[in-house]
Amino acid sequence: MKKLLLLIAVFALLIPAGLTACKQQPETKTFKVMHEEKFGGIYFDSTIDAFNALGFSYGDSVDIEFSNGTSMKDLPYYNGYYVDIGDPLLVAYPGYPYIEAAINYGDDPWIGLGLDDSCTATITLKEKGKYLSVQNARDITYSDEQGDTEDAVFGNFRSVNVGSLKQDILFRSASPCNNEHNRAAVVDRLISAAGIGFIIDLSDNEEEIGTHINASDFNSPYFLSLYEAGKVTALGLSANFKSESFAASLAAGLTKAAKNDGPYLVHCVEGKDRTGYVMMLLEALSGASYQEIIDDYMVTYDNYYGINETSDKERYDVIKEKNMDAMIAYVTGMAADTDFSEIDLTPYAYQKLMEMGMAKEDVDLLQSKLTRKN
Repeated sequence: MKKLLLLIAVFALLIPAGLTACKQQPETKTFKVMHEEKFGGIYFDSTIDAFNALGFSYGDSVDIEFSNGTSMKDLPYYNGYYVDIGDPLLVAYPGYPYIEAAINYGDDPWIGLGLDDSCTATITLKEKGKYLSVQNARDITYSDEQGDTEDAVFGNFRSVNVGSLKQDILFRSASPCNNEHNRAAVVDRLISAAGIGFIIDLSDNEEEIGTHINASDFNSPYFLSLYEAGKVTALGLSANFKSESFAASLAAGLTKAAKNDGPYLVHCVEGKDRTGYVMMLLEALSGASYQEIIDDYMVTYDNYYGINETSDKERYDVIKEKNMDAMIAYVTGMAADTDFSEIDLTPYAYQKLMEMGMAKEDVDLLQSKLTRKN
């Protein structure tokens, strides 16, 4: 009898543990897939909150099986793009309407996997918390509420006076027309005060600009005046700066900019990634040193996240190495771990702009518009 009672007690203790283990296994569900055409990715018809409610957590490893027989294996699930350039992930980026499978700064997996709107996908857990250390190390978010933050910091707005750039000829910022992050009106006031003469809008196409202008919360009269005067070039770039379409569109936009007068503003939505790449090219073309380029790029992370070399050196180093060093490596054709500090980046930027499709005379014209005469 005592042995029976003991077995019952042990069994009773094991049942909750077993049930808990079962609850930790995310629910298996089949999702419809949609093409995210702007940046190139695969949307699954689940909001971030609904997907996490199934039992998935940031830092998990997942497998995705598509109904056309293709798959994506061992993807890290993050709430940001915390993978190397060219690597795949499942991402729940704040503000996205759905979870998305993408390749960071890479080719469109929708096209690569041959998907269409009739396809479905099953996402399953491969390993719980496999990438949790990366998620915890790189998890960064910012607020869209200004509070007492200065306008220039909130709008990620600044003049970039590095290398041989003319004083206050080249500016960068968050979007002055897309109010997705509640910054457009703030940026518009700043570009008006700076007397911006021409805008290179990396993120929007003409249709999207029209949507922003017709939105009920549009409050950017200075941007509108420039747009109506033909002083805005709308490029609608993806994040894949290595793609032919990115290169061709950017070359056309910079050619148009060269044939207009500044001061010039370069922006995307946040003024961070696409803007970071283009500003690196323009700064390098204008004789900026590697350290000047890094310092300017990392101001954005200080503005949005409070990350700088003093406050959070570990994250600072990772962001610098994974993002800007990788971009410079692409432009120069060198390894990402190269010591760029002693390298003159100007000829590499000049050559890259011509490879992208700019005529030599237009690169020369752009350089002359941006830089001081020796």
